[in-house]
Amino acid sequence: MYQSLLLPDLRQMLNENDELGMKEFCEVLFPAVSAEILTELQPAEAWRVLSKSSNLTRLVEIFGYFSLSFQVQLVNVIDREPLSRLIEELAPDDRVDLLERLDPEHVESLLPLIAQAERTDIRKLLSYPEDSAGSIMTSEYASLPKDITVSEAFERLRLQAPDRETIYYIYIIDEQRHLLGFLTMRKLILAKPDQKLSDVMARDVLSVRVDEDQEKVARDVNRYGFIAIPVVDNDNRLVGIVTHDDASDILEEEAEEDQHRLAAVEPLEDSYLSTPVITLAKKRGVWLFFLLGASVLTAWVLKYFDAGNENNWLIMFLPLVLASGGNAGSQSAALVISALARDQLRLKRGSAFNIIYREFFLSAILGGSVSLVSLGAAWFLTGAVEPAIVVSSTVFLVVVMASVSGAALPILVQSFHVDPAYMSTPLIAALVDVAGVIIYFNVAYLVFGYYPV
Repeated sequence: MYQSLLLPDLRQMLNENDELGMKEFCEVLFPAVSAEILTELQPAEAWRVLSKSSNLTRLVEIFGYFSLSFQVQLVNVIDREPLSRLIEELAPDDRVDLLERLDPEHVESLLPLIAQAERTDIRKLLSYPEDSAGSIMTSEYASLPKDITVSEAFERLRLQAPDRETIYYIYIIDEQRHLLGFLTMRKLILAKPDQKLSDVMARDVLSVRVDEDQEKVARDVNRYGFIAIPVVDNDNRLVGIVTHDDASDILEEEAEEDQHRLAAVEPLEDSYLSTPVITLAKKRGVWLFFLLGASVLTAWVLKYFDAGNENNWLIMFLPLVLASGGNAGSQSAALVISALARDQLRLKRGSAFNIIYREFFLSAILGGSVSLVSLGAAWFLTGAVEPAIVVSSTVFLVVVMASVSGAALPILVQSFHVDPAYMSTPLIAALVDVAGVIIYFNVAYLVFGYYPV
C-alpha cells in the first residue's frame, strides 16, 4: 500500500532533486516504512534519498530494516567517510553481519576510519566462528557491580541506557567481568533504594558459551522465554548477550534451511529474488543431477527385468522423466512458498510475471544441463539415437514446465487470498506427473511418427 502511494512521489523528488522532501521522507515516516519503499529504488537512488537526512540515528534505523543483501548493495555506492560513520552507529551484531558479507579488502580499508573502541569490538566479534553464539551476540548490554545500592544502580543505568540494546536484564559482574548474577528491571524497581545489588540479584544465571552452536542458543532463549541470554567465555567472563529478536531470526533461518533441504535445494544466503539466477541454478542443479543418477539406476533395473520387449525403453525411462519434473517442480514450489511466507515476494502489478520469467530462464539452464546427461544415459542404455532424443527432449520440456508451474501455482493461489502452502510439493509433483506422461508420449510420437508401445 505504501509503495503505491508514496513511491511515485519519491521518484518525483529524485527527478526534481527536492532535498527538503527527501529529508522529510526519511525523518517523518516510520523507519520500516521508509526502508520498505526505498528497496524499490536502485541502491544509488536509495542512498541519494538517505544522504539528505541530517539525523544519523534515523538513518541507522532505516538502514537496519533493509535486507542484508540490499545493505551490501548500498555499501558499494556509499563513500568511505559516511559509510564509516554509519557502520560505527550500527548495533554490534548487525555491524558484524554486514562486514562478514563484504570483501576483506573493503573491510580493512574501512576499519581505520572507525573509532578505536568500535574497531576493537568489530575485530573481536569477527574472530568468533561462524554459526556460534559469539557471531550473533551483541556487546551492548547493561552491567553493574554487586556492591552498589539500588538507587546508585538507577543513576548508572541512566548513563548506560542510550548505548545499550536492552536494559531489561542487568548483569552483575566483578572487576574482571566474571558473571556473578543478574537482575530484571522489574525486580530492581521493586527493591528498596538502599538495598545492595548483591542482596537482590539472582545468582543462578543460565548462560551459554561463546563457541556454542547458534541454533542451540536460539532454542534456549525460546525455550525459557528470555529477553536475552548472557554469553560467557571459558573463564565465565561476560562477553555479550544474544537477544530474543536475534534468536527468533536464527530459528526462522534454520527452519527455512531445513525446508529447502527437504525440497532438495541448498539453503540460500539471501532471499529468493535477491539470489542471482546462476547461484540458484548451482544450488538446485547439484541435487537434480544427484537425483537423476538415482533415476538412471532405476532405468537400468527396469531394462534388466524387461529385456524381451523391444520397446521396453519407453517404460524404462518413464520414472526418470517423471522424477526430473517432480524434483524441479518441488524445488520451485518450496522456494516460492517459503519466500511468500516470509513476505520476500510482494505481488504487485507485473511482479508475478517477472518471477515466472525468472523461473523460466532458470529452468532452461537446469533443463538443458539435465537433458544432456539424460541423452548420454539413454544412448548408453538403449544403443539407439531416437530413444535418447525422446528422453532428453522430454526431460528438458518437463523440467521447464514443472519449474514454471511450481512457481506459478502458489502465486496464483495466494492471489485468491488462499494460503500458498496448499500448493504443497507432493501436490505439485502429482500434477507434474500427469503432464509429464502426456509430454513424454507425444514427444515419442513426434520422433517416431507413431506411439512406440
